[in-house]
Amino acid sequence: MQEPPLRELRCDVAVIGAGTAGMAAYRAAREAGARAVLIEAGPGGSTCARVGCMPSKLLITAAKAAHDARRAGEFGVATGPIRVDGVATLQRVRRERDRFVAGVLSEFEKFPNEDRVNGRARFVARDILVLEDRDTRIAFGAAVIAAGSSPAVPELLAGLGDRVLTTDTLFEIPDLPRSLAVIGGGPVGIEIAQAMARLGVAVTLLDGGHALAGLRDPDLVARANALFAAEMTLHFGTKVERAESAGDGIRLTWAGKDGAGGSGVFDRVLAAAGRPPSLRGLGLEEAGLSLDEKGGPCFDPRTLMGEGAPIFVAGDAAASRPVLHEAARQGRIAGRNAAALVRSGPTGIATPAPWVNLAMVFTDPGTAAVGETYDPERAAERVVGAVDFSRQGRARIMDRAAGALRIYADRAGCLTGAEMLCPEAEHLGHLLAMAIQDGQTAQDLRDRPFYHPTVEEGLVTALTRIIDGLDAR
Repeated sequence: MQEPPLRELRCDVAVIGAGTAGMAAYRAAREAGARAVLIEAGPGGSTCARVGCMPSKLLITAAKAAHDARRAGEFGVATGPIRVDGVATLQRVRRERDRFVAGVLSEFEKFPNEDRVNGRARFVARDILVLEDRDTRIAFGAAVIAAGSSPAVPELLAGLGDRVLTTDTLFEIPDLPRSLAVIGGGPVGIEIAQAMARLGVAVTLLDGGHALAGLRDPDLVARANALFAAEMTLHFGTKVERAESAGDGIRLTWAGKDGAGGSGVFDRVLAAAGRPPSLRGLGLEEAGLSLDEKGGPCFDPRTLMGEGAPIFVAGDAAASRPVLHEAARQGRIAGRNAAALVRSGPTGIATPAPWVNLAMVFTDPGTAAVGETYDPERAAERVVGAVDFSRQGRARIMDRAAGALRIYADRAGCLTGAEMLCPEAEHLGHLLAMAIQDGQTAQDLRDRPFYHPTVEEGLVTALTRIIDGLDAR
């Protein structure tokens, strides 16, 4: 039987992946005058909308409602017994999640039909892609890899079926489990762990380190560990050594670095040890890209151009700052630079200054890391302004008085970073990120209007202590 002829496509810029970074790259390339195609392997809808930011925040918000109802008595408000309907909770999560996904897909469908290609792409040369079924061949001038990420699942959990969850499957379960083991205390792990605990699930979190939510400052680490230990069982410095079926659940056995160990049986286990880039099967070697020790492409972090080929990397595939606002910006940079490379050559490639680092974890209290964070080796170069939120006025009014904030400045008083575990961390983090990005000093920001009584007044306390510290020098 004669094989069907290959479908041949030619374009200036080929974008692999139609998530946040990929769609931004496609738009930017088109706006720069390039002929671009957008390749999506499915299911589409972006990591954020389908399995990341949006469904997790829906679960967290449900957990907050339950938590606030239980604590209403602190304000003299009687609510009676609180019952969480797990089926209804997860149905709402999926219903609203699907709205967000539909919005992303509708944007994708607005692009011209001739620019949208469905299939799994693979490089066969530095300027050629083929789709998985091999009936389409795409020749390009430049490409953007925006293939997203996939959850990492420890090998020892293989073969245990749907009792093992990832963020790709967590939001599809029909009801809340009675018990849950969370492996990994990073941003995703601690967010889900706290939400599940507040929804009535018995949660055990195991982590190989001794800090949660990516915190680094020792005081904040200690505060966080104490706060979260009140809501769940924590095992730090542990490694899961064995996982096996136990009735309808899973028995985990772990060992600690100090020689201590333990075991437990859980209805479900959530693997929350990270989301590495989805690069397998892309044929990076055939593209001529230089690869790092993990098999990922080496690339310039400012231009996003890979070494050895006219290929750019953006979003989760870049594995540098896997958050949506960075993915969108990286997509725009990669798309513009890919178009410029084709139309003007290397001299047309822009090297924009990076945004100040801004990372948040939506626990309660929340955390945020802005710019330069805790570094004991730079203590002599810094002035630190601290505030304890257990005594902050508005925090006490809301019965959310917990945590602390550290703001860092150089010896000239210029703001360089901050780390926090406190109420409204997402808002304080934004204010500080903008101030640092604009090159403000502690005095500059202190001189801005701050309303009373607000959580933002905590910044005033910390900034004043930086100013006083500068004067003391």
